[in-house]
Amino acid sequence: MKKLIFSILFLMLSATLWAQKTTSYQRQLERRRAQLQKEISIANSKLNIEKKKEKNVLSDLKESEEKISLIEKLISTTEIEAKHLDDNIYATQKEINILTTELNALKKDYENTIVKAYKSRNEKSRIMFVLSSENFLQAYKRIQYMKYYASYRKIQGDEIIQKNEQVQAQKKELELQRQKKGLIIKENEQNKNILAVEKKENEKLVVEIKKNKKKYTAEITNKQQESRKIQREIDALIRKAIAEANRKKAAAAAAAKKKATASKGKTNTKTATKTDSGSSAKVVLDKEGEALSNNFRNNKGKLPWPTENGYVSSRFGIQPHPVYTNLTVDNGGVEIKVENGSNARAVFEGEVLQIQVLGNTKAILIQHGEYFTLYKNMSTVNVNVGDKVSTKQNLGRIHIPSSGRTVLNFYVYKNTEKLNPSQWVKNL
Repeated sequence: MKKLIFSILFLMLSATLWAQKTTSYQRQLERRRAQLQKEISIANSKLNIEKKKEKNVLSDLKESEEKISLIEKLISTTEIEAKHLDDNIYATQKEINILTTELNALKKDYENTIVKAYKSRNEKSRIMFVLSSENFLQAYKRIQYMKYYASYRKIQGDEIIQKNEQVQAQKKELELQRQKKGLIIKENEQNKNILAVEKKENEKLVVEIKKNKKKYTAEITNKQQESRKIQREIDALIRKAIAEANRKKAAAAAAAKKKATASKGKTNTKTATKTDSGSSAKVVLDKEGEALSNNFRNNKGKLPWPTENGYVSSRFGIQPHPVYTNLTVDNGGVEIKVENGSNARAVFEGEVLQIQVLGNTKAILIQHGEYFTLYKNMSTVNVNVGDKVSTKQNLGRIHIPSSGRTVLNFYVYKNTEKLNPSQWVKNL
């Protein structure tokens, strides 16, 4: 009897843990699918804005490529979700089979118990069973046995009710999973149809660009030159900010030493050496700076997005052109496309080191010890140089250009070394 109860408890605990694990993964997939749907919605709105404006084939192509990439990710996610539901359906059906077998065994056992009870239902026979005992101890044990037998029958009945409820609950869950899988399959077919239409439109744009190769190659080259110029300005801004921060630390240290020697009555006012104090390649850290650097480093891959919405439209590093394979763009950061009216936010605590105009927009540089994050393409800024900012603090409004392509250019540096933001920001 005890073994049966322990077995049932073990099965119930195992099923609960498995259900919690699979439910968590299912919810994760559902959240990812919902996020991709939102990103596609943003891409659609941006593409519609582009088409309403003066014809710009290169912008249309970029928007189309981004949308195709998002739809492909959505299809992949829904296929994973459908496969996961298949596994859940199989496991749930298996669980139903096990529970049904256990339920039938319990019913059979209970049936035998009831038959035995029916055969010995005569009150006199039970009394005689007790009275025929050889001694008082045996009579007591027989009375306890009859009580235990009655209790056992009640436990059996309760187990049957509980097991039956589990079977019904699992069957209901199985039906819900099958319905959800049907909806996902239907959605995936719709996404594949949308993808096919989008690829045809994309092919038309590629053909048009190839017809006017000279014109569009020149336009792309100009944009590349502009991008490289801005990157040089950003690199110079980082070096200047590091040098200025080190100069201030050196001046503060010299002043502190001068004050200390003066308080001791010494005439020697020799200041600290200038080792690294004027360097523009590496930050000279104090204890607070080292702690902040370590904290930032320990959060690699966990930092929040620098925007509340949007998707990555251009990734870090060398990116090939979708039409001309001989043309590439070297991105020092990532480009995040957002809804019009969106704000940028700090990905980690730190100090605002610089606010500069780059091109026709503003850029905010925040220091996190020896690490820096830069938020470019801002129209308004809500912080000032020297301000201490917290994680997810609103930094200002992202610029909306005449093209309608509202994007935030986001960079991560360790001193002057460019880092891939996707390795630092979660799910970027």
